[in-house]
Amino acid sequence: MKPLGIGIVGTGNIAAGYARDILTHPEIHLVAASDLDPVRAASFAEAHGCRAYPSIDELLVDEAVDVVVNLTVHHAHYEVTRRALGAGRHVYSEKPLALRSGEARELIALAAARGLRLGCSPSTFLGEAQQTAAAWIRDHRLGTVRAIYADVSWGRIETWHPAPAAFFDVGVMVDVAVYPLTLATTMVGPARMVRAWGWNLQPDRVAIDGTPFRIGSPDLILAAVELEGGAVLRLTASFYVGRPVKLRGAMEFHGDAASLALGSFQDFDATVEVGPYDGEYEAVPYVRPPFAGIAWARGLADMAAAIAEGRPHRASAEQAAHVVDILEAAAASITAEGRPMEVTSTFVAPQLMPWASIREDVTQASEMP
Repeated sequence: MKPLGIGIVGTGNIAAGYARDILTHPEIHLVAASDLDPVRAASFAEAHGCRAYPSIDELLVDEAVDVVVNLTVHHAHYEVTRRALGAGRHVYSEKPLALRSGEARELIALAAARGLRLGCSPSTFLGEAQQTAAAWIRDHRLGTVRAIYADVSWGRIETWHPAPAAFFDVGVMVDVAVYPLTLATTMVGPARMVRAWGWNLQPDRVAIDGTPFRIGSPDLILAAVELEGGAVLRLTASFYVGRPVKLRGAMEFHGDAASLALGSFQDFDATVEVGPYDGEYEAVPYVRPPFAGIAWARGLADMAAAIAEGRPHRASAEQAAHVVDILEAAAASITAEGRPMEVTSTFVAPQLMPWASIREDVTQASEMP
């Protein structure tokens, strides 16, 4: 296939990770970048061998750009994606797809009307560790999964980020809890009911430059998400608790026959351990040798390959919109002091990667029903 030209909009913290990983995928190549800060865009373009544009409008007239990768701040995702789709470009967006369910559905409808692809992160479910976990769960090797634990202890953003207020405005659920929500719904099924509670543990913060500010969302959230089939996800998310907490980004899937512990919902080389009920966890082999860390562009590359092959891409906008529905339900439940909120949307679960089959030499625990 001819590589699709990638134009990155927003050259902030994670853009370099995308640019480096794009180089490892023959389906795509980086051709352009833009940013609200033209100096930052120029610096990024020089470092990664692409053209710099001072605005998205100028990037969108570059005929070499087939796919726009939207790496802007959370509040700009909807508008940037809408403009790119309107200009006839496929779009792959960082999470969330939009901040409101109605906007997410509008983008899906626009992409469909224009015959364009719309994908969205997080695509960390495509990592080797995560695909290993998904293969175990989908093969029913844990038995029926009835409980999932996820811990998002992401700490105090103001201690490292120069502009933390925007993160606290959207909140820890929108910024980080989307990762375990995406993994849980990928591996077990869509959400059907949400109950949530939130607390402002430390409402007054101070940025790195000494500027005081007040957080705009709860910095500790406890949510219970009932999934289709009855499994319950217990999710703890915090922008207060962080290192040295031990359960930072960990997930556990508990079934009738066994449990699976995933050391991180982000890192592709996270530990994967399985143990029978009332037994002990033991490491299991990966479905293939893992990438070290996060391959940021894997979901984007899969979308490019899917365009060429005429198949659905795995990091779908429909699932991303479903996650936005969960976020809205959680926010509404917090406001209503934990009242259950229904989620009615659904999506087609992404297929495992072609290489994601359980190895035949797994331990005896793999034979559990």
